[in-house]
Amino acid sequence: MQKAGVVHVVYGGGKGTFTFSQATDGIPGVPEAGDEYSHALAVYDADLDGCSDLVVGSPYEDIGAAPDAGGVQVIYGSTSGLNAGGRAVKEIYQGSDKPLGGTAEADDWVGYAVAAGKTSGGTPYLLIGSPGESIGTIEDAGSFYYVSGTAQTVVGIDQDTETAGAVPGVAEQDDRFGSAFAATPTHFAVGTPGEALGTATFAGGVAWFNHTLTSGYPKPLGGLGQDQDDIFGDEEAGDQFGTALAMVPYRPSGATSTTESLLAVGVPGEDGLTTVDAGAVQVFRLTASGTFTETAWISQNTAEVDGAAESGDLFGKQLAAANTSPNATSTATTTRLAIGVPGEETTEEFPDEGGVHVIPLVGAPGASDISIDPGYGVPSAPAPRMLTGLALGATPSLLYVGVPYGPAEGRAVYGFPWNVASGGAPTQTFKPGEGGIPAGGVAFGATVR
Repeated sequence: MQKAGVVHVVYGGGKGTFTFSQATDGIPGVPEAGDEYSHALAVYDADLDGCSDLVVGSPYEDIGAAPDAGGVQVIYGSTSGLNAGGRAVKEIYQGSDKPLGGTAEADDWVGYAVAAGKTSGGTPYLLIGSPGESIGTIEDAGSFYYVSGTAQTVVGIDQDTETAGAVPGVAEQDDRFGSAFAATPTHFAVGTPGEALGTATFAGGVAWFNHTLTSGYPKPLGGLGQDQDDIFGDEEAGDQFGTALAMVPYRPSGATSTTESLLAVGVPGEDGLTTVDAGAVQVFRLTASGTFTETAWISQNTAEVDGAAESGDLFGKQLAAANTSPNATSTATTTRLAIGVPGEETTEEFPDEGGVHVIPLVGAPGASDISIDPGYGVPSAPAPRMLTGLALGATPSLLYVGVPYGPAEGRAVYGFPWNVASGGAPTQTFKPGEGGIPAGGVAFGATVR
């Protein structure tokens, strides 16, 4: 069935692979065309048993008679692997007797985005986006769910929620609040790429919070948008500020603990003076007290950043980041950001072949800029509409680049060290038909975690 969805897991340490879908024993549901099971993925220790658990978002899952209501599954890990320890899969979706409460409605898209981890106090948390949620009669205003602790206590939050303080913005049609997440143990951010700023529709915005709970709700700290005096750029229709987010822990020089964060915000619809949708990325320093400072504006016109801003590049459409030493003073070497540029073309022969830039999050963006493109780092030969950069994943040691489109022989997930040289070869390759991964299928690597 087209776009039903499947997950391929490669265990570390050479411990094998596991491929599953909703047709697998022990996994609830039935594969259906268009479900997009695994559209979003996250990994965390939900029950604090020392084993990693996998969160799988399926935003176009039909719930009862509600098409594309969406849902999430938590697949528990064990010393024997995922879904092998005897604990049943946790299903999280809407319904009066279900974990999220409320009513499953058509096109809510629960699970469109997910993020998970542990707070600085050691409490597990899970974020679930529902960007198609209607708030009253306001369609596609969007919301998200904060799932806290091993008891998995759930609260729903939208832009009209005021339980823990005012959430930035007001629920409006097509805001799509909850379309993207990024998080650290201290903070998390929520993308609202459809936010209208004045008369500029789909200008976009971001709300940011900390994990401190008041009556179960995380604390809103503020909002970010290009209509603010202390944020570079002008609010423009179609900028979609907040389409993609990435965040890492940040420790400034002289600090004795890591309580701040660096947030990267993708603005893929940003126009230049003569370019449309060339894209940009903005970086913000978030403090524990709730203040922010913009530290960088990055585009392909930024000094020493490789390439040139061109119409349709969509620079910043996808982001991934890592801090390889979160308990030390942050540097350009330890804090790295990968920027997807799916509309990039090195020659007119290969439109939308795509590419990836890797830049430091501390210091000048072009000081150690790295380019990875098809045929230049990515082993697959360049071809039209490969859209390289749409699928990125991050661990402290490796950047993972999914190449699900283009020549069949090149469709794979490639792992690069964060400080690889421009055009340098990957150190890991995962490909259908190799290393225990089943052959066949389509769009392998469309989501990478």
